[in-house]
Amino acid sequence: MKNTALTDKHISLGAKMVPFAGYNMPVQYAGINAEHETVRKGVGVFDVSHMGEFILKGEKAIDLIQRVTSNDASKLYDGKVQYSCLPNEDGGIVDDLLVYRIDDKTYMLVVNASNIEKDWNWISKHNTMGVDMKDISDRTSLLAVQGPKAAEALQSLTDTDLGSMEYYTFKKGKFAGIDNVVISATGYTGAGGFELYVDNEHAEKLWNAVFAAGEAFGIKPIGLGARDTLRLEMGFCLYGNDIDDNTSPLEAGLGWVTKFSKDFVNSTNLQQQKTEGVKQKLVGFEMIDRGIPRHDYVIVDADGNNIGRVTSGTQSPSLQKAIGMGYVKNEFAKEDTEIYILIRDNKIKAKVVKPPFYK
Repeated sequence: MKNTALTDKHISLGAKMVPFAGYNMPVQYAGINAEHETVRKGVGVFDVSHMGEFILKGEKAIDLIQRVTSNDASKLYDGKVQYSCLPNEDGGIVDDLLVYRIDDKTYMLVVNASNIEKDWNWISKHNTMGVDMKDISDRTSLLAVQGPKAAEALQSLTDTDLGSMEYYTFKKGKFAGIDNVVISATGYTGAGGFELYVDNEHAEKLWNAVFAAGEAFGIKPIGLGARDTLRLEMGFCLYGNDIDDNTSPLEAGLGWVTKFSKDFVNSTNLQQQKTEGVKQKLVGFEMIDRGIPRHDYVIVDADGNNIGRVTSGTQSPSLQKAIGMGYVKNEFAKEDTEIYILIRDNKIKAKVVKPPFYK
């Protein structure tokens, strides 16, 4: 089990710690619902230092990124971030990731914690162009400061005008007296905010400064439990649940990051799949009858025929109703279609809705 640079801090704050992607991580402090509400209405801080970061440098860095990712990275400019996928050769997804363009020869890729080694090996396998690759995951800490009050709470720590930063852009500069902090207007909550990348040696200083600056705004530490309920309310995919090595980006509703204006790994087959149409689709649904859907529960039609499976589900703290996502056969993917979730062998009625659930 790996620790982050802030593990002792979480333990001292009374966090409930759990193993997650090989790391000892805080799942909750005050409770998932209270933490969820803090982020939706105010400002909260996640330690997500378990995420992976790779630096790709060189004349051909963009060519390698274009080869292994599904989105069109040629559209990036300095200080711009892009959401993308690493398609595999069988039509599935190696991982989903963020691509940061630092300059025209330098990029940072941010990957999921559980896939760091897998992604590194996959990209390295395709690096026939002599691109300089560095895995900086183990020396990088990452704080996600999320919520509608995030910009206001953090502004005293930097000269960068946080309020004017556009979504999916970043700046590198001094933050809380620390040089070379990457300040990124990104997040996984749908509540607005920033992600702060810093060397491990400065992680505790950054954490303390963020909490001191945010005290007047009711800032609180937030665990991975609320991170999951927040992302699910937005319909954001979680790797390992909603997307994996066997799910196509087109089935998962990620056609918007699958650009056929270029050649990339398995693009010919995915293009064919787009032309012919997919057989199953990832949909959002909300429960009509009482019951909470969970990962891998079976989805059936009115006659009890198996038509799919649940990939994510929870009781939504913001909406006070049970919601979920899952793959269903194409003919059941239309909005307002009635479907049933098998919960302890009982058919529990639900209906297909278009995410985000929380608007």
